[in-house]
Amino acid sequence: MLELTVTQMGAGGDGIAPLPDGGSAFISFTLPGDRVAARQTTKDRAALDRVITPSPERVEAPCRHFTICGGCSLQHWADAPYAEWKRGRLAEALSRAGYPEAAVAPMVATPRAVRQRADLGLERLPDGRVEIGFHERGATNLVPMRECHVLLPALVALLPALQDALRGLNALKRLGSAVINMLDSGPDILLRTDAPLSMPDRKLLAEFAARVGIPRIAWEGKGGPAEVAAQVNPVRHKLSGITVSPPPGAFLQASAEGEAAIIAAVLAGLPKKMSPRARIADLYAGIGTLSFPLAARHLVQAYEGDAASAEALRGSAHAGQVSRLLGERRDLVRQPLLPAELKNFAAVVLDPPFAGAPEQVAQIARSKLPHVIYVSCSPAALGRDAAVLHEAGFGLVSAVPVDQFLWSPHLESVVVFAR
Repeated sequence: MLELTVTQMGAGGDGIAPLPDGGSAFISFTLPGDRVAARQTTKDRAALDRVITPSPERVEAPCRHFTICGGCSLQHWADAPYAEWKRGRLAEALSRAGYPEAAVAPMVATPRAVRQRADLGLERLPDGRVEIGFHERGATNLVPMRECHVLLPALVALLPALQDALRGLNALKRLGSAVINMLDSGPDILLRTDAPLSMPDRKLLAEFAARVGIPRIAWEGKGGPAEVAAQVNPVRHKLSGITVSPPPGAFLQASAEGEAAIIAAVLAGLPKKMSPRARIADLYAGIGTLSFPLAARHLVQAYEGDAASAEALRGSAHAGQVSRLLGERRDLVRQPLLPAELKNFAAVVLDPPFAGAPEQVAQIARSKLPHVIYVSCSPAALGRDAAVLHEAGFGLVSAVPVDQFLWSPHLESVVVFAR
């Protein structure tokens, strides 16, 4: 057993402590200033045994599942140093990309218990019961979720009834998942299971949906498209005043508060003297989260690779009479917009998945596009793509971190580049 002092935080949210041999070790659930007893498990990792002297930044974690559930890793950190660490992660990523004097704004915080989307694991237990919850930290087992300080209370309250209903689902043999989106019309559930859905399964889900008041339950088998298993009412969700009918499992921003902060930062990042008739490309547009507020100001061409999401965006724009928005399905990894196409736009907004947008950013760098607004959920991917933009002559205009993913090392950000 070693006695160690934690001196800094790693990018993954683990404390880092110097070792007697001159190396250093990552220790989960520790903070700068902690004096701890820990057992070295690998060359660069140690397992916390106990906190000998706590850091002044340490607080009581609010959730009983903390340190077991893999959903949160930083509930024990006071708000102010936690926020500054997250802000620093964005500043460091941009610095490594070539922007050493990046003026990163203070982090925009979001409240507890507001997350409107959850991707939860399902597990059939030996006694036939079904467990539903997040996975244990570093394991495949599920945590029996009895409380959650991140998800919307209405989402958490739904889980016991869903758990009971799924006990009779023949399509769940061993493992599955449930994506739950809390839409304006109510919970929207997409089930993924390891066996086909039978007619009795469909009847069970339809009865459950009607009894609990769930507008739609969809199902997706291995590699197949999602199909509606039960529908009681239409599904609807408003995005910047436009009513959208999202497809099952549609990507939503993690919270309404985070979504509002992202939209505000994107709109603030537009060029100040753009004509209302100037054209903007919205790349990785999803169901139109950014497309609709952008179209309230300018002409927007939205591109989205997922067929169902692209169709939902187009249908909503037509139904809402958003004449300044055109939607197109396009795989931007295989078919990024080329310089000849990008010349038609005054600015590009892109909100790529976690891996970033290296294929599209390479084409932007080759083009004469003057303005880029990059919405990122990965500082590492952002840093890699930002380095390409820096090499192509883009300067940094602004950078806003948004804490969509409370108590985790993940970070959303809106970064504006121009040349």
